Amino acid sequence: SPSSSWQPGRQWRKALTVIRTCHRLARLGILSAGVLPRSTASYVAIKIHHDGSDSDSSGNATAAAFSVAADDELFKGLVKEKRDECFRRLGGGAGIATALASDAERGIRGDSDDVRLRRESFGANTYPKPRPKSFFSHVWDALKDVFLIVLLVCAVVSLGFGIKEHGLKDGWYDGVSIFLAVFLVAAVSAVSNHSQAKRFDKLASESDNIAVTVVRAGRRQEVSIFDILVGDVVILKIGDSVPADGVFLEGHGLQVDESSMTGEPHPIEIDAEKNPFLTGGVKIVDGYGRMLVTAIGTDTLWGEMMSSITKETAEPTPLQERLERLTSSIGKIGVAVAVLVFTVLTARHFTGSTKDDQGKPLFNKAIPEGLPLAVTLTLAFSMKRMVKDNALVRRLSACETMGSVTAICTDKTGTLTLNQMKVTEFWVGTNQPRGATAIAGSVVSLLCQGAGLNTTGSVYKPDNVSPPEITGSPTEKALLSWAVADLGMDADALKRSCKVLHVEAFNSDKKRSGVMIRDNVTGGVIAHWKGAAEMVLANCSMYVDTDGAARELGVEQRRNLEKVINNMAVGSLRCIAFAYKQVNSTTEQSKIDDDGLTLLGFVGLKDPCRPEVKAAIEACTKAGVAVKMVTGDNILTARAIAKECGIISSNDPSGIVIEGHEFRAMSPEQQLEIVDRIRVMARSLPLDKLALVQRLKQKGHVVAVTGDGTNDAPALKEADVGLSMGVQGTEVAKESSDIIILNDNFDTVVTATRWGRCVYNNIQKFIQFQLTVNVAALVINFVSAITTGKMPLTTVQLLWVNLIMDTMGALALATDTPTKALMDRPPIGRTAPLISNAMWRNLAAQAAYQIAVLLALQYRGRDVFGTDEKGNGTMIFNAFVLCQVFNEFNAREIEKKNVFAGVLNNRMFLVIIAVTLVLQVVMVEVLTRFAGTKRLGLGQWGVCLAIAAVSWPIGWAVKFIPVPDRTLHDILTRV
Repeated sequence: SPSSSWQPGRQWRKALTVIRTCHRLARLGILSAGVLPRSTASYVAIKIHHDGSDSDSSGNATAAAFSVAADDELFKGLVKEKRDECFRRLGGGAGIATALASDAERGIRGDSDDVRLRRESFGANTYPKPRPKSFFSHVWDALKDVFLIVLLVCAVVSLGFGIKEHGLKDGWYDGVSIFLAVFLVAAVSAVSNHSQAKRFDKLASESDNIAVTVVRAGRRQEVSIFDILVGDVVILKIGDSVPADGVFLEGHGLQVDESSMTGEPHPIEIDAEKNPFLTGGVKIVDGYGRMLVTAIGTDTLWGEMMSSITKETAEPTPLQERLERLTSSIGKIGVAVAVLVFTVLTARHFTGSTKDDQGKPLFNKAIPEGLPLAVTLTLAFSMKRMVKDNALVRRLSACETMGSVTAICTDKTGTLTLNQMKVTEFWVGTNQPRGATAIAGSVVSLLCQGAGLNTTGSVYKPDNVSPPEITGSPTEKALLSWAVADLGMDADALKRSCKVLHVEAFNSDKKRSGVMIRDNVTGGVIAHWKGAAEMVLANCSMYVDTDGAARELGVEQRRNLEKVINNMAVGSLRCIAFAYKQVNSTTEQSKIDDDGLTLLGFVGLKDPCRPEVKAAIEACTKAGVAVKMVTGDNILTARAIAKECGIISSNDPSGIVIEGHEFRAMSPEQQLEIVDRIRVMARSLPLDKLALVQRLKQKGHVVAVTGDGTNDAPALKEADVGLSMGVQGTEVAKESSDIIILNDNFDTVVTATRWGRCVYNNIQKFIQFQLTVNVAALVINFVSAITTGKMPLTTVQLLWVNLIMDTMGALALATDTPTKALMDRPPIGRTAPLISNAMWRNLAAQAAYQIAVLLALQYRGRDVFGTDEKGNGTMIFNAFVLCQVFNEFNAREIEKKNVFAGVLNNRMFLVIIAVTLVLQVVMVEVLTRFAGTKRLGLGQWGVCLAIAAVSWPIGWAVKFIPVPDRTLHDILTRV
């Protein structure tokens, strides 16, 4: 009964009775079916919990208690302070695992109760970030703008003079109007910056959310780095970033780069005896292993350091710097004109020529400080849309630089291909057996060892019914799947039968990996090697046949085996070789012997090209972007894949397919001579890719590089734009890159190039539009001030024009999406001017028209239309604003004559145009006192619209005027 005390003997007798009854019933069933019983590895585990203490009210087992306190400062500092005596006292890695209710092999239990308890006890693997700036902080930043400060001073002066001359009742209006207009501009700028900041925060969190491989309840699984718990057993391999503080459990040849934490440039070896401590944030540069997490979040050294970082870093992009210089130049011109106008008006005032203005024209503003805002809006919009297209931009400059790219150095596996490896051919010696039954058992056993133990993948079989769960890289998964399905490999039995003595992780130089094992039954020691077929074959002196006999590898046999490799390579198969060697077990070796190996066999792995990649490469070629494939594969395999993808073709006789060692052996001058003609580099090392990028940049190319491995980091950093792979890429590669390709697809690289060109094109559109407004406003105000002593546009009206050309114009012109036509022209390159000759032509024509018409209105408008001075000023203001609205359509296309193409697809543009027109009607017809306007009749509105509409045929006609390809600066300097 529940109230009775627990009686262990009685409980065990009940359990024994149940087990015996089950066995008898099973035996009766087997005998009645006429089937002889046979031994099986299957078993039933019965868990017996004490009703009162070991289970909760629902009958579920409760989590085991921790024998270390969550607030134990000594334990928290275990890794941070590298307390070796504490590590030894707790019993090493296994002892600490037990203290944390974990297991070095099976990890934590990982159920909901266990996860909840660990989070409550030790916290989460996050750290507090600086609070994002509030909306009002962005408003305050906007008000710090020097030009807005000048306008605020102008408002104070206007308010003082107004009250003095007209009294408080009527004199406050002009000054307050300027105040309101300034705050309106600041508010719009703050809204844009605030929404952009929120967007960047979201993108940053997506970039930081990386997947980590852990073992929970004996099963490998991937979890978010934010879900790592104290007690988790984490699998570490080359290229990974250590997700939290922890201690080493087991592994081989594990080395870390602690330069990000300590500045130490040399790799640090990690082992269970001398240095078992792993600090969060360091990078794995060699080997593999398991670690036990002992501290997370702010309890780690990395968390403490990140929590203390509150300073914002916002470096301007190269394009923004160029725009700042352009803004500064135009600003100086604007200020010079304003000072000249002020001087003339002051002289006229003191000579009695004018009676008003009190110098206010000095503060009339026609300086385009909105250019950086336009760039920010364009980049932010593009970044948001690029994420939807599977390109996560980590650095702003990458958006614009991709538009200038002239060469792309791309990986093959996973980028040009699907990265879905499958074994399609299998050879033992020169024979191609149909299955494992056609091979001697000893050969099958050795192949199972080579595939199942010389691997960074794993096979997990939850029960006897479910299919095995296989994890690892695509190559490892393909080999393990083949071993399980075709060779009948039992991964668990294999691990129990052998002990791993030493491991050499896959090395990009040798292009193979090795493992040395001891057979637990015979005590024999065997070294297994697996890797690129021609590399492994070169170290073999024997080979086994299907009958299991080892034969000497003579010249003829080697030639035949090389022919097998070449035939697979020509068929675009990746050829992997397995080899082994019996090792003297009496001598202790620190390195696995790779000489005098015996070849076990070859497997051919097929990785088909992505269906869309050929069209993407054709688009790049048409756009003047050279695509170069850099791969570690055999040259024949690389050539076959390159032909399939369209990188090399019969129409390109000058294209070169070269191996890395050939390129490496050349002098820099020879490399520069052929670098443009290289289409494929096979059997390349990471340093070969780096040298290729350097030579391309020396030839003046803007280079983009794709990479997924740790060793790709130098090339990714050297390139103008580094693109890492989001699926297969290591954390080191991602941190070294500018853009993360979330789906590892080359087509996304082309999409990013198209977006880059779109960003640059949109910014050019905005510059053309804004310079037209500025040139027209400066000339009109200057001429009017000099000749009449009066300004046709008031300060409030100029502020409204400023709002249209800055924020509204940026929103309208920065939101055009990429078109296929962008890839029909050559790249922009490094030295192309920001303002092209075509832009100068367009803006000069529009500015000249606006100046002529508005000055005519200024001098003759009252006589022609029979209106007073205020009505004429309102018509000038209205016509000027409407000219800008109509000119926004002209700015949509710099070269093409049809400016309305695709306009209905850009809803943002149409909305901005509609909002601008509505607000202009309000400014003229409703806010007359605020804007200094007078209500206009329908006829006057019609005249203003007609004047503005003429800008469309002018914009169409002027594009028939040819412009030289050389810049104006080049033409003038050569004259």
